[in-house]
Amino acid sequence: MSEIILFSVLGFFASIIDGCIGMAYGTILASIFTLNGVPLLVSSASIHFSEIFTTLASGLSHLSFKNVDFKLLKKIIFPGVLGALIGAAMLTYVNDQILKPIVASYLIGLGIYILLKQHIKKRTKSFKRFKLLGMVGGFCDAAAGGGWGPIVTGTLISRGHIPHKTIGTVNLTEFFVTLSQSAIFFSAIGLTSFNIVVGLILGSVIAAPFAAYIVKRINPMVLIKLVGCIIIITNIITLITLFYEL
Repeated sequence: MSEIILFSVLGFFASIIDGCIGMAYGTILASIFTLNGVPLLVSSASIHFSEIFTTLASGLSHLSFKNVDFKLLKKIIFPGVLGALIGAAMLTYVNDQILKPIVASYLIGLGIYILLKQHIKKRTKSFKRFKLLGMVGGFCDAAAGGGWGPIVTGTLISRGHIPHKTIGTVNLTEFFVTLSQSAIFFSAIGLTSFNIVVGLILGSVIAAPFAAYIVKRINPMVLIKLVGCIIIITNIITLITLFYEL
């Protein structure tokens, strides 16, 4: 029971952050698991099993608060699912130490870029690589234990998309991305840790409506700064833990 409570607390705070800025649930938890020596395959599978429920709760909460852009959702959902399937399948065969530093380095660079932005750009139609973005985000999320939010939300916000609409849309889409990769993980290794999964689900589902409410009431510039800081901090931790393991 104490283990379930511990992971409920972790799931609650990770879900609050994820729901408010559209990212970092997986990357925060994956970093904590890595610090404690949990293999990436087990870590990624446990996180994504719990995210089936947490992303559904978060996505529905954002939908109820009208934080979803359905045009954007249609552009990223199918590439995201495809990328997630490929990434999950690859993780079962490829050494995770090859993938994690590559993803973490990219995300740190993205976080720095977001922090250096002085103002929110007006939304333009110049960004056309939604399919590529969705596929890369889905692949990295499955293969590195997290990355859908930082890559997709971070990139779209850095290109001038409305923060709360982007966050809500990416969170809702993540349910379908998570469901697809979890099917691969379950067929490969089964349910890895009941207490971890149950704890994360309980904490995250409780947090979802609070996060969806908060996101519409935070200044967009504050959201952008939070996005950048969370990306940088979590992925610096990832690189440090990887270096420590060498």
